[in-house]
Amino acid sequence: MKYLPIPNKLFTQNRQRFAKKMKPRSIAIFPGNQVLSTNGDAIYTYKANADVVWLSGVVQEKSMVILFPDNPDQSAREVLVLLRPNADLEKWEGHKLRKEEATAISGIKNIQWLDSIDAMLQVMMHNADNVYLNTNENDRLDTALFRPDLIFVHDFMKRFPLHNYERSARIMKELRAIKTKEEIDVTKEAVSITDKAFRRVMKFIKPGVMEHEIEAEITHEFLRNRATGHAYGCILASGDRARVLHYVENNSECKDGELILMDFGAEYGNYCADMTRTIPVNGKFTKRQKDVYNAVLDAHNYGKKLLKPGIVFTDYMSKMNQEMEKQILKLGLITKNDIKNQDPADPAYRKYFYHGVTHHLGIDVHDLGTRTEAVKEGMLFTVEPGIYIEEEQMGIRIENNIWITKTGNVDLFKGIPITVEEIEAAMKIK
Repeated sequence: MKYLPIPNKLFTQNRQRFAKKMKPRSIAIFPGNQVLSTNGDAIYTYKANADVVWLSGVVQEKSMVILFPDNPDQSAREVLVLLRPNADLEKWEGHKLRKEEATAISGIKNIQWLDSIDAMLQVMMHNADNVYLNTNENDRLDTALFRPDLIFVHDFMKRFPLHNYERSARIMKELRAIKTKEEIDVTKEAVSITDKAFRRVMKFIKPGVMEHEIEAEITHEFLRNRATGHAYGCILASGDRARVLHYVENNSECKDGELILMDFGAEYGNYCADMTRTIPVNGKFTKRQKDVYNAVLDAHNYGKKLLKPGIVFTDYMSKMNQEMEKQILKLGLITKNDIKNQDPADPAYRKYFYHGVTHHLGIDVHDLGTRTEAVKEGMLFTVEPGIYIEEEQMGIRIENNIWITKTGNVDLFKGIPITVEEIEAAMKIK
């Protein structure tokens, strides 16, 4: 791992939080993600299971976390299962964790090898009545995809058919949505690296630069600051391409007079930053670009103020949609008559604003959390309104990351250029 060691208090707290939610005489088993093949003997870049990371901080393949708070064997109430180090394997793939290293990362003292866990697990299962098994329950998951998590569940339930089975995903959705201070501290490192990359490319961008050259500059800044890499596919969309929400080709020339929408974030210590800025390629906004930009910024600032403990998420989204309609009307893109005669299921403003404005953020860039219940202290959200105008070949989006606390919202991107004036001033420094 490129990032510096993270205090294992973060992961110890997370395990304690999960254990408190478990029923008596329960065991919870969290297997890691599979290593998947691409073509021939090649494999996809491995991405650790987010729940295993949240509980242990371990990102090594084939790792597993087992929690059994009521285990009669007190030494085995927390178990971390690892791939056994193998000299021949390490010649090909490099160093594998030793037990003392895994304990230092996770805070878990009982480390077992994957090839010898079955005997211990069988004894643990005989002392448990309930079993929490983990699956991916993201609302937007494409369930037609290959699901190794379901294969594990099926095989485990077949092996132990008489236990009562529970879904750990329900608990994880609740807990991972609430960030501890320790989690925010790691996230702030990701934000700081993202800030450095943004300031770098503001000085680099000019007419004639290619989008992929900007991506290279961002990647360079990420890696030199110990980020694992990009938290998600980097979006660098100049001109009309900014209207494509998940544009990742990044292969076009940035031209004089265009804006470039940049949506990127660093991943540090497995936690994600997520920022969007839209800046002029030549360093100077036109009057129209400035008007549209300020409309989006007004909506962005409104959204930051609106996000408070107690507001129901659906009410928040409804109010943000009303604000976007107001801003789009003010820009002359729609009329009051358009609003009067619109189909409520397809409102007029949707031609220029066609996505959500907020999602949970954490170990996953679209992290676990409710989209129907009330906002709670500790939640970490993006706020990212945008306006996209086909007739003017323009797309503008602005995004910061907001932590909800007792004393008010904390904008993790505070101090990073966001106004027209701040961006123009930063781009003048060559």
